[in-house]
Amino acid sequence: METPTKITFFEWLIPFVEKGQKTITIRDESESHYLPGSMVDVHVLETDRKVCVIKIEKVEKISFNEINKKHALQEYMTLTKLKKLIREIYPDTDSLYVITFRKM
Repeated sequence: METPTKITFFEWLIPFVEKGQKTITIRDESESHYLPGSMVDVHVLETDRKVCVIKIEKVEKISFNEINKKHALQEYMTLTKLKKLIREIYPDTDSLYVITFRKM
C-alpha cells in the first residue's frame, strides 16, 4: 500500500489543526497507513481545499474503549463529543488508530 500524502478533516476542525491545537486524529484501519516522519497535505473534507501541511509523528492502534480525556484534549474537544463523533463516523468499529501529528 502506498503511503498517503493527503488527509482530510471536517471544515469545523480545520481552524484547530491550523493553530496547532488539534494534534491527533482517530481513524479506522483504512485510514491508518500514514508513515511517521512523512509530510501530509491537509485538506477540507467538504471542499478538498488544501489548508496546510502536517508532519506525522506516530500511528498507534487503540480500541474504542481506550479513548480517554487525554485523547479528547489532543483532538481539541470533550471526551463525550469525541466518542460520539467517532461512533457516527465508525459505528461498528472498535479497532482504531491514533495518528499523532504537528502542524508545519
